[in-house]
Amino acid sequence: MLVAVVAMAAHPPPFERTKGINGLEKLIVRDRRGRSFEVYLYGGHVTSWKNEKGEELLFLSTKAIFKPPTPIRGGIPLLFPQYSSTGPLPSHGFVRQRFWEIDTKPPPLPSHPSSAHVDLILKSSDADLKIWPHKFVYRLRVALGHGGDLTLTSRVQNADVKQFSFTAGLHPYFSISDISQIQVEGLQNLNYLDQQKNRTRFTDNAKFITFNSQLDRLYLRAPNKLRIVDRKKKKTIMVRKEGYADAVVWTPWVKKVSDLGVEDYKRFVAVEPVAVEKPIILKPGQVWKGVLQVSVVPGA
Repeated sequence: MLVAVVAMAAHPPPFERTKGINGLEKLIVRDRRGRSFEVYLYGGHVTSWKNEKGEELLFLSTKAIFKPPTPIRGGIPLLFPQYSSTGPLPSHGFVRQRFWEIDTKPPPLPSHPSSAHVDLILKSSDADLKIWPHKFVYRLRVALGHGGDLTLTSRVQNADVKQFSFTAGLHPYFSISDISQIQVEGLQNLNYLDQQKNRTRFTDNAKFITFNSQLDRLYLRAPNKLRIVDRKKKKTIMVRKEGYADAVVWTPWVKKVSDLGVEDYKRFVAVEPVAVEKPIILKPGQVWKGVLQVSVVPGA
């Protein structure tokens, strides 16, 4: 009996399953140093990521609506099988509005070692097939690295008998001190589509992006490492991506968004890994993998 108790203490449960806002189920995952993240089964949606000091590193709208079928505003929404309004489906697709399940037998995933993680799965339903007639299996692993970094690994499998294509992405809302006090680095000299101007193409010649008005840009063939420098908090958010060729930078600024508080725009910036310019093509049985890894380091 003593051996069993010691074993249980050495291997705590991988996550806590509990009720979140409005009774929606969520999973809380913690590591031994007190770092954590929370993910709702509705949307496979990460809503919280905290460091060992308990500091929240993601932003959640003060007016977020936790009532299906409305998507959750903030955290890290999943965009699939369509980014934004680039096709006939509802904006950003539909998986962020579906109830996911815990994946008890995920295929092996060679990746960065993690101190704690959880696996989720979503399979296309009959209702999904009516609006997007392609059978798929979407697996998501959310993991805390030994250094406190957060990694989201998406794996989409074509479970159909015919080829299909899709666009996809993640839409992380990063918590910052003030939108006017930050800069985004790593996108100099890239072409981008201005999504406020009917996706007109421009070239960004600035050394970095600063913010003093609404901005919504789709950067094409973006590098896999980007930085959000927060001078006021004296920290840098490192954004690393794999499998997503492009990147979006967005702030609504003072533009009214129904499920955002009036002052909320000051407290977040979205830097999003996306695959848009060249849709992903999957043959039957093939699997696509996309990775987002984020970490926070001192200094600005």
